[in-house]
Amino acid sequence: MKLLVTGGAGFIGSAVVRLAMGQGHEVVNLDALTYAACLENVASVADSPRYSFEQVDIRDAAATEACIARHAPDAIMHLAAESHVDRSIDGPGVFVETNVMGTYNLLQSARALWEREGRPEAFRFHHISTDEVFGSLPSDPTAQFTEDTPYDPRSPYSASKASSDHLVRAWHETFGLPVVLTNCSNNYGPYHFPEKLVPVIILNALAGKALPIYGNGSNVRDWLYVEDHADALLTVLQTGAVGRSYNIGGENERSNLELVQTLCAILDRLSPRNDGGSYSDQISFVADRPGHDARYAINPTRIREELGWRPSVSVEEGLEKTVRWYLDNEDWWRALQDREGVGRRLGAA
Repeated sequence: MKLLVTGGAGFIGSAVVRLAMGQGHEVVNLDALTYAACLENVASVADSPRYSFEQVDIRDAAATEACIARHAPDAIMHLAAESHVDRSIDGPGVFVETNVMGTYNLLQSARALWEREGRPEAFRFHHISTDEVFGSLPSDPTAQFTEDTPYDPRSPYSASKASSDHLVRAWHETFGLPVVLTNCSNNYGPYHFPEKLVPVIILNALAGKALPIYGNGSNVRDWLYVEDHADALLTVLQTGAVGRSYNIGGENERSNLELVQTLCAILDRLSPRNDGGSYSDQISFVADRPGHDARYAINPTRIREELGWRPSVSVEEGLEKTVRWYLDNEDWWRALQDREGVGRRLGAA
């Protein structure tokens, strides 16, 4: 297939690009190259004749339409988004502009191409979203998000993603655009921009800095290894039912404190502190994030039963792979340390 991947220089998008190229697809990487993007993420495939890059901001309707018309992809995988909750607290406007209006621009451009090409049945618009649109779960371990869980977004970020989900469904119902949607749990793994919990903990630990945990660390997330997620996304694209949504989870629930303690134990083993102490001694509890959701957990029954997909990497295995990657790729993360927002608390207001 010829795939157009938006946000293909970002964390999840680049994993999709690398895997899609490995599967033999032709890939057009459309990315605005904002603060969290890095073309090094796709350097391993950039020399292939099946790969091309377009620096386009999806907020620019004309440029977006021209790019999609020029490349005429068989499918669009839409991952480009502002995605950091803390940044959405400090500056919600850009989240509305990119996640809502940017998705609208893409839908209009995709619809124009699809109609111009004679409405091919095989065309797909795959919208990649988050489990945060469902709000917060109680501590009851049997409570999980399903595809039918009512939306209840509680941050500017999750509200903007919920809005984009609704637009995608509306373009399917009103105009017939062939879409599939996915909502994923928290991702982690290689090439993760150092503003999210896992890379912040790893890099702060190595630098001898405090390891900040919001509140008391009891907030629970379902952790999904990014390469598993990329595999699930390509599975849904190729075998998912049109108009259907699929929740993608890692089946690995951990509290933030448990996750950080696991990372510390791995670091103690792979890169011991010079003073012989444990990295867990650096844990510091800080003021909680405003509106911090207590728990997310995904019920993956639909994607498992309908498409035969389930994650292959446990959280312990994935975290060790991730720590090893950061230890082996210092040049990659060192180059990002001066980017805006890295290394300081955001979203505390």
